[in-house]
Parts: sequence; structure tokens; C-alpha cells
Amino acid sequence: MGFLKGLLIRLATTALAFWLATLLIPGITLDSDSAVQTVTTLILVAAIFGVVNAVLQPIIKTVGCGFYLLTLGLIALVVNGLLFLLTSWIADQAELPFHVDGFWPAAVLGALFVGIVTWILGAILDRD
Repeated sequence: MGFLKGLLIRLATTALAFWLATLLIPGITLDSDSAVQTVTTLILVAAIFGVVNAVLQPIIKTVGCGFYLLTLGLIALVVNGLLFLLTSWIADQAELPFHVDGFWPAAVLGALFVGIVTWILGAILDRD
């Protein structure tokens, strides 16, 4: 039961972070007609983002280990921004009303914002 609880808390905090990002960061939009559609879209986008990060980020870190060392980890901002854009593209393919306008500043700031908010909420809610 602990694993499922942690997973649901992680999904909810990520969805909340995406919602806050749509409100605060220009270039990240969520065009929905109702509250139910908004919540559903946020949950689905959070799930897509989680799967994209879980599958691609370890591969990218392994392959690009030299770049991480060379840039002292700053390449992570670029990688996270690109993964954020990929999430937007997948959401568009799934016909979800979530859109990120471009890499800079929307995707980079969005990925940074979502990461910080989920980290703070995870620490507060003790998701593990």
C-alpha cells in the first residue's frame, strides 16, 4: 500500500506543479473548457512527464555523462527543458489541451519550476 500511496502523491504533486506552471510561466498553456477536463489533463500530463523522465533521463545521463561532467551539471537544464518539450509534444499527439510554446524560456523555466515545486511538495507531504 505504501508504494501506491507514494505514487499517487507523486502524481498529484506533479499535476499541481504543472497547474501552477500554467498560471505563472508565460508560454505554458492549458486551454480546457471545464474543471474536470483541466484536472484530467493535468493528471495525464503529469503521468506522461513521469514516464518520459523515468525512461529517457537515465539513458541520457548515461550516454551524456561526459557533458554532465564538462558543464558541471548545467546541461541538466537543457535536458530537462527538452524532456518538458517532449511531454508537450506527446500531450499534443494525444490531443490534450496542454502546450509549451518553445524551448526558451517556457520549457526550461517550466521544467525548473515543476522540479522545484514537486521537490518542495514531496518534502512537505513525505511521499516516500
